[in-house]
Amino acid sequence: MNNLKGRTGIFLTLLSISILLIILLLSLNPQKENPKNTEIPQLHIHNHKHLQIAHSVCEGTLYPQLCVSTLSSLPDLTSKSLPQIISAAVNHTVYEVRDSESNYTRLRKKLIKHLDPRDNRALDDCLSLLDDTMYELKSVISNLSPNKTTSKHYHVLQTLLSGAMTNQYTCLDGFAYSKGNVRNTIKHRLYQISHHVSNSLFMVKKIPGVNTTKPEVFPEYGAVRHGFPSWLYKRDRKLLQTSVNETKYDLIVAKDGTGNFTTISEAVAAAPNSSATRFVIYIKAGAYFENVEVERKKTMLMFVGDGVGKTIVKASRNVVDGWTTFQSATVAVVGDGFIAKGITIENAAGPSKHQAVALRSGADLSAFYQCSFVGYQDTLYVHSLRQFYRDCDVYGTIDFIFGNAAVVLQDCNLYARKPNENQKNLFTAQGRDDPNQNTGISILNCKITAASDLIPVQSSFKTYLGRPWKEYSRTVILRSNIDDLVDPAGWLEWNGTFALSTLYYGEYMNRGPGSNTSARVTWPGYRVINSSTEASQFTVANFLQGNEWLLSTGIPYYLNLS
Repeated sequence: MNNLKGRTGIFLTLLSISILLIILLLSLNPQKENPKNTEIPQLHIHNHKHLQIAHSVCEGTLYPQLCVSTLSSLPDLTSKSLPQIISAAVNHTVYEVRDSESNYTRLRKKLIKHLDPRDNRALDDCLSLLDDTMYELKSVISNLSPNKTTSKHYHVLQTLLSGAMTNQYTCLDGFAYSKGNVRNTIKHRLYQISHHVSNSLFMVKKIPGVNTTKPEVFPEYGAVRHGFPSWLYKRDRKLLQTSVNETKYDLIVAKDGTGNFTTISEAVAAAPNSSATRFVIYIKAGAYFENVEVERKKTMLMFVGDGVGKTIVKASRNVVDGWTTFQSATVAVVGDGFIAKGITIENAAGPSKHQAVALRSGADLSAFYQCSFVGYQDTLYVHSLRQFYRDCDVYGTIDFIFGNAAVVLQDCNLYARKPNENQKNLFTAQGRDDPNQNTGISILNCKITAASDLIPVQSSFKTYLGRPWKEYSRTVILRSNIDDLVDPAGWLEWNGTFALSTLYYGEYMNRGPGSNTSARVTWPGYRVINSSTEASQFTVANFLQGNEWLLSTGIPYYLNLS
């Protein structure tokens, strides 16, 4: 015990001496107390500024916590411009998309023997849509590059980000009839990607030079010249306006063997990839029983037929037989700049087969002139990006013009057909998921009426202008002739009060016995448009930015309300 006390005393003595020496050294050189005493405050200030920028940029986004955590993880935030910050955030999302693609590929390999065929097809959709998302996000990054005036590319950025977000929800919609658990397995990643894109979509509004004072109901559609969106160039306009005999074709499809190919799919496969110039495929009169897909790499294609009812593309895929809505399309186009003239596209599955698409377009700057789309439920799937339809006929029953593109239908005929006994007719079901997406359906100077098979039994079925498929559904009917088949209420709920406060449904200066708005729905999101300024936001000029691309196609169009 005495030895222990002795050792303890020696230890305390040495400890006391050490403390005294340390105090003495610090008193002689107080700066040595913390050799980095000037760097810690600087680091703190830097981190505080970094976080401040993240909070400032993320203010107003729908998912601020995700936004701040993402931006806070980016290096050198204090030295980046806003376009550079958005570009870095989008690049982060690209990595998440790539990671999701890898995970879904592994998941399918793991479960392939146990997957229901419908789930397998839905996963196919997801992988295809993730690939589209990757392309659109990389295009966003390109448009945010320092050598471009980002504010001038604002509408393009909105369009690409709106499309990228739509893809995630389309993937999940493919599992609507699934009995398995795949949707629950993958949905978190898809929501995460969608929320990232939503945040980027909002941040784009903050780029210096972007004009946010102008009403931007459908800003992305664009300017119009001579009745067409400006994205149709002069050469394309001439192609659309000339007769079949005067047109120069790159390939000819003919059922009788007098062309280069007997099927449309063979001609599409033979067309060049990533073309920057128009490639024209003439499809001679005849009925082509096939499903046609124009992939993303098949850009600037044009289909020219011999006219509605003469050149017919027909198939019958549908969800009852195990296809997803996305894959049910008779013709599906994704390659940018696609144009079609003088063709009937039909899904002949019938009213009992539920969703059965005739045409699906996810092709940016796509245009359809003097075409007919025939089906029952979900006839025309205007999936995403910018689209224009002129002098076209659309036939269907339930939600037969649907999707989340920025689309204008101008001078078209919309025909409700005879549905099954227990069904209603709905002309539209627009699918905007986010209030910052620049998407919607604009129906301008069209005829809304009954098809010949519905006319004799019209009083037996309810018919409505549309219903809200998604929370921010947006549809307008402008200067159109609405026949008496439309119910006085005009519009129908999707499910209870869902979306009734967040949708935007408008009617402006319509005519005909079904245009009376006195008994219309009283939802917070519905309005009778009384201002030409508000109505003009849904025209080709303002909605599609159309004067730069439609001008080239030769499709007649007008920029404004008339």
